[in-house]
Amino acid sequence: MLMCRDLARIGSDYIDGQLGATDAISVKMHLLMCRDCRSFIGNLRESVRLIRGHSDYRMDEEYARQLDNAVDEALESRGRG
Repeated sequence: MLMCRDLARIGSDYIDGQLGATDAISVKMHLLMCRDCRSFIGNLRESVRLIRGHSDYRMDEEYARQLDNAVDEALESRGRG
């Protein structure tokens, strides 16, 4: 079973269509059961849409790693992982 912290790690790949069929199905099943992750994916999709609207912007790789770590820590502190 896919856990919230796992979804947080692969959420970008999911919305970009870069997951294999098995992983994509696991995400969809998790989203059916988890309102918080549905909200997370919705917010992530909107963020990507906004960033793509400013195509000259490129996120710093180190900042992206720090952001991923912060999401993981927040999920774990809420007992969602």
